[in-house]
Amino acid sequence: MATRKAHARWEGGITDGKGQVDFGNRAFKSAYSFNSRFEEGKGTNPEELLGAAHASCFAMAMSLVLNGAGFKPGYIDATAHVMILPQDGRFRITKSHLVCEAAVKPSSGYTCSRRGVKHLSIPIARGLHLPGPKRSRKSPSTA
Repeated sequence: MATRKAHARWEGGITDGKGQVDFGNRAFKSAYSFNSRFEEGKGTNPEELLGAAHASCFAMAMSLVLNGAGFKPGYIDATAHVMILPQDGRFRITKSHLVCEAAVKPSSGYTCSRRGVKHLSIPIARGLHLPGPKRSRKSPSTA
């Protein structure tokens, strides 16, 4: 498997500086700053990038589980809400809450259960020490 790379460059001080992040052979490139991270400034921030990784990894894992159970996903829409808060004098990512919606066509009987969702293997979540999915609010809809 290939080694994936992401690049960031920061110029200046913490509050008046600015940065540029890119990855995916420059398929994604964005500015970031103190304001975009801790306030409502323009640009992205590390927490959004971690959220994107968490949500995309979850959607792929959900597709794998659904396919293995005989379901064909029309789409899987996952959104990560990442929280960063001060703890013990420094900032910590305290939570990445996933919200997921999917349109799924059953192929032979509708037997998907919440138990399958609980057993998703999400490498990004394990790497960041984030908890896996705890529950599913509703069964996948038929598309």
